[in-house]
Amino acid sequence: MSSESPVVTVSMDAPERRAVGVIALIAVIRMFGLFALLPVLSPYVTELDNATSLLIGLAVGGYGLTQALFQVPLGALSDRVGRVPVILGGLTIFAIGSVVAALSDSIYGVIAGRLLQGAGEISATLTALIADATRADVRTRSMAVFGIGIGGSFIVAMVAGPLLAAHFGVPALFWMAAALTVVAAMLLKMLPDIPRTRRSANWNLLPALRADLLKIDFYVFLLHTIMTATFVALPFLLLRGLELPMTQHWKMYIGAVLLSLLITIPMIMRDHRRGSGRLIAIAVGLVGLALLALTFAAFSIESVLLAMILYFAGFNFLEASLPARLSLMADDDVRGASLGVFSSAQFLGAFTGGLIGGRFLGDGDPGNVFFVCALLAAIWLAMHGYGSTRKS
Repeated sequence: MSSESPVVTVSMDAPERRAVGVIALIAVIRMFGLFALLPVLSPYVTELDNATSLLIGLAVGGYGLTQALFQVPLGALSDRVGRVPVILGGLTIFAIGSVVAALSDSIYGVIAGRLLQGAGEISATLTALIADATRADVRTRSMAVFGIGIGGSFIVAMVAGPLLAAHFGVPALFWMAAALTVVAAMLLKMLPDIPRTRRSANWNLLPALRADLLKIDFYVFLLHTIMTATFVALPFLLLRGLELPMTQHWKMYIGAVLLSLLITIPMIMRDHRRGSGRLIAIAVGLVGLALLALTFAAFSIESVLLAMILYFAGFNFLEASLPARLSLMADDDVRGASLGVFSSAQFLGAFTGGLIGGRFLGDGDPGNVFFVCALLAAIWLAMHGYGSTRKS
C-alpha cells in the first residue's frame, strides 16, 4: 500500500513546514552558486591559459568527481554524528573552493577550485535531514517542495548568471557562491528541533546497495551525465549557432524553463505514488526527443526554444521524482548512506558528462555532443522498458 494515499491527503504540520522550508532554502541558495555558472563557464575557461576541449569539460563537470567520492562517506558520517555538523563542514569546504576558483587565472586553478567545491557537497545530507524531519505520509510532497525549490533556483540562475557574468565577469560568480554559503550556514539556526534518528551502530553500507536502489542510482547517473554534457555544448550553440550574445541567453533559458512547467507540474502531480514506470519513460523520451532536435533541427531560435522546453520538462520531473522515490525505499538507519550513494551516482554523472562534452566538442560542433546524449537517452529508455517488461 502506498504510504501517501491519493484519496486522503495528510498535511504537513508546522514544524515539518518550517524544517522543509529552511532545508530547501539552504539547498536553493547553495545550488544557485553552481547553476549560475552552467551557462557561462565553458566559454569563460576557453579563454584561459592552457585550455583544451578536455580541460574545458573537466572545469565544467570536475566538481562531480569529488562529490561522487565524498557523498557516501559523508552520508554515512551524518547517520553517525548528525546532519548539521556535516552540513556546516561541507559549506565551509565549498566556500574555500569558490574562492580558489575566483582567484585563478588559469584553467588548472579553476579546475582545482571546482574539485574543492565538489568535496563540500551536502545534497545527500540535506535530503536525509528532510526525511528525518517529516513523516512518511508527507515525505514525497516534502521532496517535491525540495525539488521545485531547486528548480526555481535553476530558473533564477539561468537569468542571473549570464547577466552578472556580462557585467562583472565570471570570477564574480565564484565570489557570490562563496558569500551565499555563509548565508546558508546562518539559516541552520532557523531549523526547528528535529528528533534524532536512530544512529547506525556500524558502517555497513550493504543495505544501501540493494538492487532496487541501485537502479534509481543508475538513472540519476544517466540524467546528470546528459545534463552536464548538454551544458558544455549549449552555450556554444547559442553563441555561435544562433549568434546570440551572452547577455541575451537568459531569455532563452527562462522562457524554456517556465514553459516547461506546463508539462512538468502535471507530471509531478500524477507522481503521488512515487512515479510509475510510464511517467519515467515519458520524461526520458522528452529529454531524448529534445536532444535529437538540438542535433538535427537547431536552425532557428524557435526550434531551439522548443527543444529546450521539452528537455527541461523531462529533466525537472526526473530531478524531483527520483530522490523522493529513493528516500522512501531506503531503510531508516542507512537513509543518509543510501542518499549518499544516490548523490555519488548523480555527481559521477556530472563528471562523466563534463568529459563527454569536452571530448565531443573537440571540433567545435555542439551537435556532436547532443547526438551522443540522445544515444544515452535511447539506451536509458530501452533499459527501462526492458526492466518494466521483466517485472510484468
